[in-house]
Amino acid sequence: MATNTTVKCPPPMKATSDGAFQGDNPLDYALPLVMLQICLVAVLTRVLAYLLRPLRQPRVIAEIIGGVLLGPSALGRNQKYLHALFPPRSLTVLDTIANLGLLFFLFLVGLELDPRSLKRTGKQALSIAVAGISLPFILGIGTSFVLRETISVGVSRAPFLVFMGVALSITAFPVLARILAELKLLTTDVGQMAMSAAAVNDVAAWILLALAIALSGAGNSPLVSLWVFLCGSGFIILCIFVAPPIFKWMARRCPEGEPVDEIYVCATLVAVLAAGFVTDSIGIHALFGAFVLGVLVPKEGPFAGALVEKVEDLVSGLFLPLYFVSSGLKTNVATIQGAQSWGLLVLVITTACVGKIAGTTAVSLLFKVPFKEAVTLGFLMNTKGLVELIVLNIGKDRGVLNDQTFAIMVLMALFTTFITTPLVVSIYKPAQMARSEYKNRTIKRKDSSSQLRILTCFQSTRNIPTLINLMEASRGIGKREGLRVYAMHLMELSERSSAILMVHKARKNGMPFWNKSQDSGSNQIVVAFEAFQHLSQVSIRPTTAISPMSSMHEDICSSAQRKKVAMIILPFHKHQRLDGHLETTRADLRYVNRRVLECAPCSVGILIDRGLGGTSHVSASNVEYTIAVFFFGGHDDREALSYGARMAEHPGISLNIVRFTIDPKVAGGTVRLDINDQDRPEARSEDEEFLAEFNQKVSKDTSITFEERMIKDAQQTVDVMRSYNRCNLFLVGRMPEGQLVAALNRRRECPELGPVGNLLISPDFSTTASALVVQQYRSQLPTESLNSLKEDDTTEGEYDSQ
Repeated sequence: MATNTTVKCPPPMKATSDGAFQGDNPLDYALPLVMLQICLVAVLTRVLAYLLRPLRQPRVIAEIIGGVLLGPSALGRNQKYLHALFPPRSLTVLDTIANLGLLFFLFLVGLELDPRSLKRTGKQALSIAVAGISLPFILGIGTSFVLRETISVGVSRAPFLVFMGVALSITAFPVLARILAELKLLTTDVGQMAMSAAAVNDVAAWILLALAIALSGAGNSPLVSLWVFLCGSGFIILCIFVAPPIFKWMARRCPEGEPVDEIYVCATLVAVLAAGFVTDSIGIHALFGAFVLGVLVPKEGPFAGALVEKVEDLVSGLFLPLYFVSSGLKTNVATIQGAQSWGLLVLVITTACVGKIAGTTAVSLLFKVPFKEAVTLGFLMNTKGLVELIVLNIGKDRGVLNDQTFAIMVLMALFTTFITTPLVVSIYKPAQMARSEYKNRTIKRKDSSSQLRILTCFQSTRNIPTLINLMEASRGIGKREGLRVYAMHLMELSERSSAILMVHKARKNGMPFWNKSQDSGSNQIVVAFEAFQHLSQVSIRPTTAISPMSSMHEDICSSAQRKKVAMIILPFHKHQRLDGHLETTRADLRYVNRRVLECAPCSVGILIDRGLGGTSHVSASNVEYTIAVFFFGGHDDREALSYGARMAEHPGISLNIVRFTIDPKVAGGTVRLDINDQDRPEARSEDEEFLAEFNQKVSKDTSITFEERMIKDAQQTVDVMRSYNRCNLFLVGRMPEGQLVAALNRRRECPELGPVGNLLISPDFSTTASALVVQQYRSQLPTESLNSLKEDDTTEGEYDSQ
């Protein structure tokens, strides 16, 4: 019997209130309420991210946990709180803003995904990706049968099977990139393999999700789902043909170094909204249109960077966390009750982990990947994240997932992502695995004809001309095996998720420069190194360190170990002003240099750049440099002289060697200053033996002059050094040994440069010559050398102000 009942709907919320003084409660109005919600969400998620930072968890974990805490699982158990801050009437506004933020975030995710990298994906990465999708997808379908018989009775079979398969087979590309960067695996073989496989997985997941959405909206007619899927495919094909030419035209009109015209940014963002409207009208969710347009935007040049800069902070910082709250309000952990529900949670987590880890590991082992690396790949590919929540929320909104299934799946995503970092850290230790022994850790070596490998580091284009001219000077003669240079771009990993754009540079880590399939014209650094490589016999490999500055030294040292280089060349943390004085570029770069000096697996040089050869590459035929080596004695000085000898092989370079010895008449007084006097006889004999062998080799070389200067005091030493201030480059040891050095140790503006290096950067020492301060590799640095790296500078501010 039908009954007529009248349901009274609450009135819609007005946007703004008249204020508390007019008797209005701001929480009854949409705008003040949503502002309070955004503030609450931002504060809570940031606090959780800070608390989870020691565990090295990605920020998405904090945001998922924050959403669950604000929902009915925790704080939402208090109905007064829930109706005050998240009343049902406000959820439409909250969901609209959250989905708008999600729309633009998915556009940014598309920007991070380079379709050209998918074309270059090797058979190994492709096989790993297929195994990482297919096995968990199959297991997910198997699990769905169990769930339909227990807690999901009555749901549509086909959509539920596909949604479960997709939910278990997803790998979160952006979250994985952040985890790899935090663990310093982004530029390793394992990291690059994981990113390549995850990129393929990401695209496959979106295709499967489109299929799942089409099926879930089918109603009673299967023709509707087919029509939705065909229209969605047609939209993507149309975008592929129409959007790239327009975006490329925009990118060409945005030259490097110039501000991007606001009209192009506005047009692109409007196109994102329009694409979202079209895909929502088709019935495959607005997110697909935004993601497709993001993939089609050119990745090189300033245009993509400008789009990220305009959108990223507001969307990721404020609006995107609202999506996690929206998910959290739908997640009620209390619905998981009884042994059966908890057993199903364990089943889902086990199925997800086994599918991803077993599938990925098995295929990796078939490709002869070492067992630890194969298991690590499995755990990395098991990373879930935002896309997982998108799948679950769409399933919840479409009625495919009920409350209990939804809560189980959210906890599964949270658990699998949370365990990734600690398990990878415990299993895979690349720093230990990379400790392969290699012979040539120094420039000084018995076999002088062997290939010389150098790792040069730079942060900006400022140091590029000097580095290239230094490489030209270092390449030696053609009879050798040659010079290989790894040009490492030091890129700071920020909190912004747009830092994942650096993944594209990391993919080319340590590989040769290629002219094909790259638009290298937009990258000044690549162009400079490519031009030099074509004009010289030097093999140059680009490489990238992507880290917080506090741990950048670990990337540099581990890369040097893997590449088996003989020397790391670091940029000095100061640059030369127009008046000739040095001022600090980045203070944290000084910390990096000190830590590298302490931990390096090879020799290290700190380059004080005063413009060696000018502001452009000097061709081999035009090189005309004078290099001065000040030799006091000791390991570092012998290394500096060995480097100078290699440079002297270049036909355009003259090498002046000045050996300083103490006048015997005053030696007795000076000896008291030398704290290492007990080691002197051995050091002297090594120096004499080295110099004798060196003089024998270069006796017929007219480009090398050797001069021995007998010195009475430190002032006379400085005067002799000043007489060479017109040379182009100084080569000095960081910690020279000898009786004379103690007298030079009084001024320490930058202790990491040592006594002679400090003289060369002193405002009193007028010169336009660059300087390379060299530390020779030793398995254990002397105590004095280590102590100097821990000294605090007390005079730097004084020198900077002069």
